Amino acid sequence: MSSIAKIIALFKKDLLLEVRQQYSFYGILLYIGATIFVLYLAIEEPESRVWNGLFWVIQLFICINAVAKSFLQEPRGRMLYFQTLVSPQHFVFSKLLFNGLLMLIMSSLCYLLFSLFLGNPVIKALPFIGIVLLGALSLSLVFTFLAAIAAKAQQNAAIMAILGFPIIIPQLIMLIRISSAAFSAAGTIPSTPVLMLFAMDVLVILLASILFPFLWKD
Repeated sequence: MSSIAKIIALFKKDLLLEVRQQYSFYGILLYIGATIFVLYLAIEEPESRVWNGLFWVIQLFICINAVAKSFLQEPRGRMLYFQTLVSPQHFVFSKLLFNGLLMLIMSSLCYLLFSLFLGNPVIKALPFIGIVLLGALSLSLVFTFLAAIAAKAQQNAAIMAILGFPIIIPQLIMLIRISSAAFSAAGTIPSTPVLMLFAMDVLVILLASILFPFLWKD
């Protein structure tokens, strides 16, 4: 079986588990809907800067809730079984792929609910949607790798917070600044930060492929 076939097989396994354990998926949907509805009751239609900031902060916590469980739901016996079938790179790439797809879906749904309940001050919709998808992918890559590290520690939630927020806050600020240009007719989407985000995504993937085998052997 080729490497791509093994990654796809592991991806399908995660997808089937998510379909069977629907309480997790629906729990995230409930979190998104409840949070946005509370914001609607509190501030109705905020100005564009507040709208943009709230959107990305919610994206952050959606990613934590959606991605943190990716390695925690794998029991030790199953991990030992996977070690006999696939390489650590195959396993971590399948997790990156699945969590990336999950965050793309959640972010798209979050944008739709934001537009429905809190208005849509976005002037340049297509560039903003592109930034949302790129940001969702970037957040999922970082937190998937952090979840792999946290799964090997006893205090999983603490490790995620300690390692995650110092890394993700600069990325989140960059996303807020890039997307703010989509709220003005005169503004243009800066290309340099977007390329930096792409470079950071590639770097995270490379780090995962290099460092995850050491966690795999533990």
